[in-house]
Amino acid sequence: MTTVHIDLPDQLVQQARSAGLLDPQKMEALLRSQLRREAFDSLRAVHDRLPTEEITPETEQEIVDTVRSIRNQRHQRNAS
Repeated sequence: MTTVHIDLPDQLVQQARSAGLLDPQKMEALLRSQLRREAFDSLRAVHDRLPTEEITPETEQEIVDTVRSIRNQRHQRNAS
């Protein structure tokens, strides 16, 4: 387990504390959710660049590489 120290504006901290967002379990859930969202956005960006008719071998490899990268990131997060 790692302890993280971050500097935030006082008002933001007060609002987050009042909403129960500074609870360690809630922070973990928020971070995991954001990481999933960013992984999805990365895949969506690759998808949006795909030609509508045919996937070239280069594009297919880019998709495979992106999926592997996301899986490796997830594996590293889960290992720590």
